Amino acid sequence: MNTPRSRGTGRPALARPDGTPLRVLVVDDDPDLAEVLSGALRYEGWQVRSAGDGAGALAAARGLLPDAVVLDVMLPDTDGFAVLRALRTVRPDVCVLFLTARDAVEDRIAGITAGGDDYVTKPFSLEEVVARLRGLLRRAGMARQVADGPRLTVGDLVMDEEAREVTRAGTLVELSPTEFELLRFLMRNPRRVLSKAQILDRVWSYDFGGQAHVVELYISYLRKKVDAGRAPMIHTVRGSGYVLKPATAGP
Repeated sequence: MNTPRSRGTGRPALARPDGTPLRVLVVDDDPDLAEVLSGALRYEGWQVRSAGDGAGALAAARGLLPDAVVLDVMLPDTDGFAVLRALRTVRPDVCVLFLTARDAVEDRIAGITAGGDDYVTKPFSLEEVVARLRGLLRRAGMARQVADGPRLTVGDLVMDEEAREVTRAGTLVELSPTEFELLRFLMRNPRRVLSKAQILDRVWSYDFGGQAHVVELYISYLRKKVDAGRAPMIHTVRGSGYVLKPATAGP
């Protein structure tokens, strides 16, 4: 069976668990930017509404009940952090991706501390925003692929992304949700050295400093489950990061 793709993107299409389109609210006081963002998200096959201020965002959220919100921090009538707090009363589990022109570490931390799930600074690429939203929605369990997609295979390691099952040499490997996402990122980039910063950004969705030990910890967890008693597939490249490659491959 061919896997449905987001229109013209080549990416597996995502939908809500009941098969209906994902619902996303875009909140930005720049109407041109809001329209461009909305268009990119509609191209994914999602249902999208937009608002230009905090009051409009809350009104739209009550009608749409969004699965995710793309939220500008600076709005004409309030700030995005206040809007987020109000949104949580309408939709407690909504995924929130902050947009801002600020790029200071303190602002990023403030956004995450306020309850945001991710943070993108302007200027940004539409591809990045879409990718971040897809990751957030899948990790939150609010989205699934419309049909079974192709399996990821690296050597004797196989991942069924839809069933969320991993096997090595035919033996089931039990993983936590975070371990699964980390392994998925490694398997989508076989033989490529991935830095701790890249892994933090894609798996944990933040990139401010002080969290590199989290990557080291989860890499060690993965090694105990994927490589235990077998030829190693997960390798450390000192000073650079980590790489996954088939156990039979040379150095």
